[in-house]
Amino acid sequence: MSSSHIVSNKPLSLSDINDILNSEMKLELSDDAKKQIVECRDYLDLKLKQQTQPVYGINTGFGSLHNIKISSENLTKLQENLVMSHACGMGALVPVKIVKLMLLLKIQSLSYGYSGVQLETVERLVFFYNNNVIPVVYTQGSLGASGDLAPLAHLALPLLGKGEVWFKGEIKSSETILNHLKLTPISLKSKEGLALLNGTQFMIAYGVHCLIESYKLSYFADLTGSISLDAFNGRLEPFNELVHAIRPHEGQIKTAKRVMDFLKDSDLMTQEKQHVQDPYSFRCIPQVHGATKDTLQYVSRVFTTEMNSVTDNPLIFVTEDQIISGGNFHGQPLALAFDYLKIAMAELGNISERRTFQLVSGSRGLPAFLIDNPGLNSGFMIPQYTAASIVSANKQLATPASVDSIVSSNGQEDHVSMGANAAVQAYELINNVKTILAIELLNASQAMEFRGPLKSSGFIESFLKSFKSDVKFVAEDEILHNLMKATSDFIDNFSIDTNLLFD
Repeated sequence: MSSSHIVSNKPLSLSDINDILNSEMKLELSDDAKKQIVECRDYLDLKLKQQTQPVYGINTGFGSLHNIKISSENLTKLQENLVMSHACGMGALVPVKIVKLMLLLKIQSLSYGYSGVQLETVERLVFFYNNNVIPVVYTQGSLGASGDLAPLAHLALPLLGKGEVWFKGEIKSSETILNHLKLTPISLKSKEGLALLNGTQFMIAYGVHCLIESYKLSYFADLTGSISLDAFNGRLEPFNELVHAIRPHEGQIKTAKRVMDFLKDSDLMTQEKQHVQDPYSFRCIPQVHGATKDTLQYVSRVFTTEMNSVTDNPLIFVTEDQIISGGNFHGQPLALAFDYLKIAMAELGNISERRTFQLVSGSRGLPAFLIDNPGLNSGFMIPQYTAASIVSANKQLATPASVDSIVSSNGQEDHVSMGANAAVQAYELINNVKTILAIELLNASQAMEFRGPLKSSGFIESFLKSFKSDVKFVAEDEILHNLMKATSDFIDNFSIDTNLLFD
């Protein structure tokens, strides 16, 4: 039975979320969270009874319709109409794992007690999360500024018994699943629809997933680059700590040390070398991989702040007796961070493909295309083509989305972040980087076979033994797609200690 994560005021870390997801923890609202939610809702109900002036999104229309006052008897209908009318997502389905993260992060944000939702509403979201009732959400529709309106509308529809959900591996109507689970739809009160739709949980769910994957791939880039360096008969001097102490970028220093640790006591590395320098794709691993690490640290600060924030509108401050309409839903911090993340991760793929190219080039005693009897066998010629095509695709995906904007809602919402587009691009790009690194690992493992009887380090030999139990040496041409896919799966399934993952 899985353990529980208590949703409270304690900030979530990337490590926390990684543990929640990997351990399949259930969610449970803390007593303090329940108290904050109830107190905020009670305050809002009292406020609506005591004042007659309009309050945006609570008893008015939305967007450019903000000046239209809504009568009290229509406030529930107003919120339900909002959810239905904003459910305008199109395109591909958001992966289930991302939608589940959206639920987690929406629950976290609502639990702080600044949004005015009913406790029943939050508890229903918790129920959905814990019982894997996962709303069907689409990738297209958010401008990343008035919150992720369209995606979050689809996330909210099942509360009303509308829309569709994933349940036990199938897409079903929400009404059918609520009936099956003997649940009645939530009757939204004033402000609730807006609290559910205004927010950045689509962007930040993608962001958290992409960041965790990026840390994992950063580690793999160092490891795969080290194997390639040894297989290429490269030199270790460029990783000497003296070099990096006088250009002390943190990521650069960490990368150099990690490579030195990976290759400690390698027979291949300590043999006499005939060449005095390696190509940049090997020699500059600390500088290139290290710059990506520094980027991940920056992006981590932005995303960690966001996932512990309240991003709907208007915001209700009970102690201060104020209801304030602001702009916390604007995704600009995320959009810029996503674009930076895309560029940094694309570079890991870029330099990896160059190392693959060097390995298959027939230099330094390695056979052309890493195969016996080249000519009759094409060997590893075409995986490099595949990596090159993906690298080029990543250059297109890495084009910044945040420099774009478009006017919406009759000019009321006149600057948007496009952070949602950047998020979807980052997801695709990072999956691409994994494929590029898988191709490099496949090539590096093959190249190592031609270096016997000399061995690499104990760590790398142990790692390659595990890898080769899934992916064998290629003696003559076969369908390499299968090996490339197996290598990608190996990376997916390889467990990295959390202390190393976020280092």
